Amino acid sequence: MIRVAIIEDEPAVRKEISYLVQQETDVELVGWSDTVTNAVKLIEEKQPDVILMDIQLRDGTAFDILKKLTVIPQNIIFITAYNHFAIKAIKYGALDYLLKPVDQTELNEALERYRRKSENNPQWMKRLSMAQEALHASELPESIALSSIHHVRIVPVHNIVYCKGDGPYTLFFLNDGTKELISKPLKYYEELLPQPYFLRTHQSYLVNRSHISGVNRSEYIVLKNKEEIPISSRRKNSILNQLFPEK
Repeated sequence: MIRVAIIEDEPAVRKEISYLVQQETDVELVGWSDTVTNAVKLIEEKQPDVILMDIQLRDGTAFDILKKLTVIPQNIIFITAYNHFAIKAIKYGALDYLLKPVDQTELNEALERYRRKSENNPQWMKRLSMAQEALHASELPESIALSSIHHVRIVPVHNIVYCKGDGPYTLFFLNDGTKELISKPLKYYEELLPQPYFLRTHQSYLVNRSHISGVNRSEYIVLKNKEEIPISSRRKNSILNQLFPEK
């Protein structure tokens, strides 16, 4: 039996992955975790053959988990909500990667790689380091997965107009007029959607620069759809310098 652990902080996604794992006849689910600390404990206690690990958790990243482990696991299947540069990075250091929402066929193929894989992988640590460096590069993903209670929606990044944070939640405003409420804080998406592509104009707002048309009295960002987003006083100079570097 292939002993599998799941590291995923979104309950709906975790439930779906657990279901898919249990459809594999030669796979045993030995446990799951939704935090960095508990993930380290789970991996060290259970020593699973394969780890299905989300890259971004509420309290850290997959790499934070790996840094805390005494022995780095060689068989990690990263789960990611976005593609483009991250996937290229992950391919250096992972057994495989899966895009949300996870597909049964793709999961089976990833596990099949484990079944065929040699037990020894001396290049793992080197490739993992390359993956970490590339993953933290200031590039913009092409799309991200917005996982709500009821569904997972794949959204091209250019369709995001702005994000509004409200404690542990983030509300996405999209250019088709729809909204998505996600149970992750705004800081999570600030790291995922970096400058200069997105601007944190205010404690509660993250704005897609491509949707900005101007500034009103240096107090508001004016969007192409005529909405106004506040600029906090302490961020004003930084925001204006980024939008109007010649001034």
